[in-house]
Amino acid sequence: MKSVLRLLLPVMVLSSCGPLSLYYREGESVSRMQTETTQCQVQALKDAPVANQVRQGAPTYWPGRTYCDSQGRCHRSPGWWQPGQVYTVDVNKGLRNTVEAQCMAQKGYRPVSLPPCKQGVKSRVPAVPTTTLPPLSTQSCFVKFDNGSFQIITPGQAG
Repeated sequence: MKSVLRLLLPVMVLSSCGPLSLYYREGESVSRMQTETTQCQVQALKDAPVANQVRQGAPTYWPGRTYCDSQGRCHRSPGWWQPGQVYTVDVNKGLRNTVEAQCMAQKGYRPVSLPPCKQGVKSRVPAVPTTTLPPLSTQSCFVKFDNGSFQIITPGQAG
């Protein structure tokens, strides 16, 4: 269950300043879209499981410094190597994302990314969470609510 939640959180967590990325099929209910997204994420996780590899970046050489005293005698401190940063990469992440996107495409969805609405747009529309995915235009934007739900607004269209 924790794996499913970890997969679902990036789709469901909507920051107030970043875009809303979701799978879209006009007229579909948000709850069905979320259910089908989760199903495709679970299937993608089965088909392309997490395959973490530990890697290390290149080391950096820091040359020594030269120090000179008041009599003009100079000496040099030794240089040293700083090891590269160790990090983890899930080598199946790209494949898993592709499998998920293909699964959603087979269900008739396409990925969309909507910007957050500006205050002037938000203030002209009653705050009502979206339950059915509306028609979109290039002016469409979203509002995030504290409970995790969202509202898609297309200026110039009613509701």
